[in-house]
Amino acid sequence: MEALGVADLKAIVGRIAAIMSEHRDELVRLDGAVGDGDLGLVMEKGFQSARAEAEASTETDAGKLLLRVGMRIARDAPSTMGTLTATGFMAGGKAVTGHTSLGTAEMAAFFDAFVTGIMQRGKAKPGEKTVVDVLYPAAQALKEAAGAGKTLEEAFRACRAAASEGLTRSTEAMAQHGRVAYYQEQSRGKVDPGSVAGTYIVQGFCDHVQAR
Repeated sequence: MEALGVADLKAIVGRIAAIMSEHRDELVRLDGAVGDGDLGLVMEKGFQSARAEAEASTETDAGKLLLRVGMRIARDAPSTMGTLTATGFMAGGKAVTGHTSLGTAEMAAFFDAFVTGIMQRGKAKPGEKTVVDVLYPAAQALKEAAGAGKTLEEAFRACRAAASEGLTRSTEAMAQHGRVAYYQEQSRGKVDPGSVAGTYIVQGFCDHVQAR
């Protein structure tokens, strides 16, 4: 598999939607321990709407399709995590607009813009126990793979591993944002729900690429 076309991207959005529905109760439970407990509902609603948008779209530009997905999430899941996720898709989509298919280099550009958009919108950086702790290393892994001329499958294998390692590091970090930051040092060892949701976004891409 050399590149992801529009049909692939639609399938990926659908795969992420299925993963979020499958893990809705888990995300609700994790978020309920440190926040208001609505994360699973927000992510399920956001990506169900994103799937509907993608399936109905006749867009042939891969970047514009991803941009529209982000816009739909922003409209239908206007919570903190919903807004950050939407920002990521919109920023990533803009970065690869003009392409009808996305190879390793383009996917690296997409994820780099995705996490940069989230960092700017959420005023967060790696190490602060947020979704950035998962998405930043995942994006870096893709960038390194693109620079080394790796295939999409190789790149996303590295991306999945980096996201998993990022989740582990996030768990041991002290929270700096959101309600979980109230716990300060006691937040160390607690799983960050947003980081878990971030791994599921990465999983959707990885599952599709590796299945192909």
